[in-house]
Amino acid sequence: MKQILKISTGFLMIALAFTSCNNGESKSNSALSSSAAEKVYVAPGEHDEFYAFISGGFSGQLSVYGLPSGRLFKVIPVFSQDAEKAWGYNEETKPMLNTSHGFIPWDDAHHPDISQTAGEIDGRYVYINANNTPRIAKIDLTTFETTEIIEIPNSAGNHSSSFVTENTEYVVAGTRFSVPIPQRDMSIKDYKGNFKGSLSFLKVNPDNGEMTIKFQLLMPGFNYDLSHPGRGKSHGWFFFTTYNTEEANSLLEVNASQNDKDFIAAINWKKIEEYVNNGGGTKMPTKYAHNIYSDETHTATSTMINEVLTVNPLEVPGAVYLLPTPKSPHGCDVDPSGEYIVGNGKLSANLTVHSFTKMVDAIENKKFDGEAYGIPILKFEDVLAGSVEQPGLGPLHTEFDGKGNAYTTFFISSEVVKWKLGTWEVLDRKPTYYSVGHLMIPGGNSAKPFGKYVVAMNKITKDRYLPTGPEVTQSAQLYDISGDKMELLLDFPTIGEPHYAAGCPASLIEANSKKLYKLEDNKHPYAAKSDADTKVVRKGNEVHVQMTMIRSHFSPDNIEGIKVGDKVYFHITNLEQDYDVPHGVAMIGANTSELLIMPGQTETFVWEPKQVGVWPFYCTDFCSALHQEMQGYVRVSPSASNIELSWSLGEVF
Repeated sequence: MKQILKISTGFLMIALAFTSCNNGESKSNSALSSSAAEKVYVAPGEHDEFYAFISGGFSGQLSVYGLPSGRLFKVIPVFSQDAEKAWGYNEETKPMLNTSHGFIPWDDAHHPDISQTAGEIDGRYVYINANNTPRIAKIDLTTFETTEIIEIPNSAGNHSSSFVTENTEYVVAGTRFSVPIPQRDMSIKDYKGNFKGSLSFLKVNPDNGEMTIKFQLLMPGFNYDLSHPGRGKSHGWFFFTTYNTEEANSLLEVNASQNDKDFIAAINWKKIEEYVNNGGGTKMPTKYAHNIYSDETHTATSTMINEVLTVNPLEVPGAVYLLPTPKSPHGCDVDPSGEYIVGNGKLSANLTVHSFTKMVDAIENKKFDGEAYGIPILKFEDVLAGSVEQPGLGPLHTEFDGKGNAYTTFFISSEVVKWKLGTWEVLDRKPTYYSVGHLMIPGGNSAKPFGKYVVAMNKITKDRYLPTGPEVTQSAQLYDISGDKMELLLDFPTIGEPHYAAGCPASLIEANSKKLYKLEDNKHPYAAKSDADTKVVRKGNEVHVQMTMIRSHFSPDNIEGIKVGDKVYFHITNLEQDYDVPHGVAMIGANTSELLIMPGQTETFVWEPKQVGVWPFYCTDFCSALHQEMQGYVRVSPSASNIELSWSLGEVF
């Protein structure tokens, strides 16, 4: 287990050669055929067959695309403020970005996963992780809006997240960086043996998808990279890749690449759940935020929680095992049957596949090869199902088509490789442009993949698109995998740096998509459901304006009696009850974004006037032929003024 594999100069030279984008083709060879264009063409008025939810990486958001067209439909704000939709700017959604560190208006969103029922994608929710300030978010696919964000304590670099079990019993959140737990002042040189990794299991409410942290498993101080759940025969288990089993703390590109094998950690969450349900585990003081958005009040609340239940794996014998896996594995992927666990070793010449059946046999017959911090290490040969020999350079991620085939990305050799489960033979390979990371087959990490397309998400796109200065657009590429050979169909730019994506048939979602909010169900405390409900109320230097908007006027549209130094809350309700008629509003000098308010919804922004004068506000979303006439004025008087509040509901001249 402790053998050292030295990376040869020759290997590094090959790697460098491949990262120089050697897959470039001549213009004539790279041109797509007309048949490829026909396969991605979605005629005007027709709908795409699949939704693709592609992570925005450093944008912090989640983007919605159609497949096969590659058309961008929406950017769903999640972990970063979005001025277009007022996410994190209006008073209703600011609490969604609250954490134990305060208001955090940005994060790094990596891995979306769609909820499942009986191992199949059900199209109810998307869960996605925040990598920097560890959090998990839930997006409701009836509204395509983020409705919950829960912070993960005792974590750093929330990377092996957020993947769901086959009945969405749990969402996991595994830490990338091991840290002192609980956090304390400690020399970084004391890392080895003292830092811990945490694997958090978030219990999901089957009725509304909401999450609570059921328990955190405190693991050895490795780096936990990616994860996937067991399914079918392996249901009840979760598998996490690890690297830096050397527990190095400096120059990891060298010092964390010494061991011949790292591990896949196999976690029997069913066994730990039983232990916890019977009173096991230790409550640890901590602090983390749980933020929930209500579709009834159109408002988010943030609750701070002060403890979390932790579990020492040694207290639950038979719950955690380590599967040796070459070498610095990144992706950890489980096939639709639940039998094969693929470890994508970034520095390995071969692709390692473990057998769940062999793993169970090795556990039952105690075929161990030592231990790490008391956790049994299974013998490599006794859990190995097979290996794909020399499939490419730099394997990262694998997905499945449901037809007995697997597809793996190779970052260094810039390609997607198709291979056969069970025989491990390479069947096909296609270049990507360039340096591909994740890939996604709709349903490709479930028991029922929809094996028609694969989307490759690339890190480098030089020469593929029109130049845009030093920063080049991010890229995805669509391949047809319905036949024996893959066919590149389409390049399309993406938002942010795409990491992972989740996809499913449009039929699972579009019929349930909410078209508007019913006014009678609006329970916002400042909702005005008709012009008769509008008013302006002063509370000291706070002024609350309850306003309505409808094609094509505001009510009230003129307000007087506002003073310099006031804090004016505009609570605005969109009275429309027609599909696809949002309204926007912006105020000169407002130190915030516009509001974009859906039919039947109420939103709030704050305006603090600094100068006397008469200041306009207007609708920012083109709503009718009289959109330009949809405006109003606010008169601001000196702070010592005696002018009383007054407002008009509009007059016809």
